[in-house]
Amino acid sequence: MKSLLTVGCFYGLVGAILALIAGRIALDAAHPKRWGSALFWGLLAVVFIFGQMLPSVVTGYLVLAMVLLAAARQVVPSNQAAPPRAERAAQAARLQNAVFWPTLLIPATAVAGTLLLGRIQMGGYHLIEPKQLTLVSLGLGTLLALAVGLRTTGASARVPVQEGSRLLQTVGWSLILPQLLAALGGIFAQAGVGPVVADLVARALPTQFPLVAVASYCLGMAVFTMIMGNAFAAFPVITLGIGLPLIIQQHHGNPAIMAAIGMLSGYCGTLLTPMAANFNLVPALLLELPDRHAVIKAQVPLAAVILLANVLLMYFCVYRF
Repeated sequence: MKSLLTVGCFYGLVGAILALIAGRIALDAAHPKRWGSALFWGLLAVVFIFGQMLPSVVTGYLVLAMVLLAAARQVVPSNQAAPPRAERAAQAARLQNAVFWPTLLIPATAVAGTLLLGRIQMGGYHLIEPKQLTLVSLGLGTLLALAVGLRTTGASARVPVQEGSRLLQTVGWSLILPQLLAALGGIFAQAGVGPVVADLVARALPTQFPLVAVASYCLGMAVFTMIMGNAFAAFPVITLGIGLPLIIQQHHGNPAIMAAIGMLSGYCGTLLTPMAANFNLVPALLLELPDRHAVIKAQVPLAAVILLANVLLMYFCVYRF
């Protein structure tokens, strides 16, 4: 049965926004690197709009072109200034906590849509693609939040385009870093890095003890995530190298519990690495902090506590349920 709303619809919408941003940059004569930046965002727009139709090798070359543009420092923000501080302070005083309502609508709509909208059918069509309920509901929540945000602030429809363009250009090439690193993790898994990791761990540690196997897996997820910058990139390598042979096969652990807590352990590594630039470096730039590693330094104690809790939680759960 076909669906009225698919994840491809929202990919196309994102691509249209990126194409609009590329056009704005190309028309901005004051932009320091307008042609390189416009090409970068334009290529990303092509990937989002036509990615499902293009051969994989073509998409790969487009991504390589984007990487070359970023490496050549052709992707930089425009000279568009943020609204004056006095104007922002006045808006904050007027709106107060109402400014948070649109943001809260996004997760609320995602949860409600995942639980309820998948059952709706119209004229032989699913309202939402059943296999992508959460992603489509997230997209619907974002559109709803945008509409409520415009109504709440009284802003014109041009403001999201202008400010969204400025924010995306500030984030820059690091916007695609998570996807690239996740793809790299898949390549590592296909290349057989997992068995190499398993052999090294088995040689170095007494993995015959269940606690050591759990600690190795959780710490391995955190450390490899710090190296790769993305827990999704670390997951296939560390799970195939440590989790599967040691926790599941050797000690007969529960794979679902192992995977869930293992991913959370990887996120602890995300808090500790500059490789996760979109999480840890971009906020420092947006907040204009003098120390670009200030966010990472503030997250170290929390990451250490959560990682230790993950080791203990996995040890007490993965072999008992």
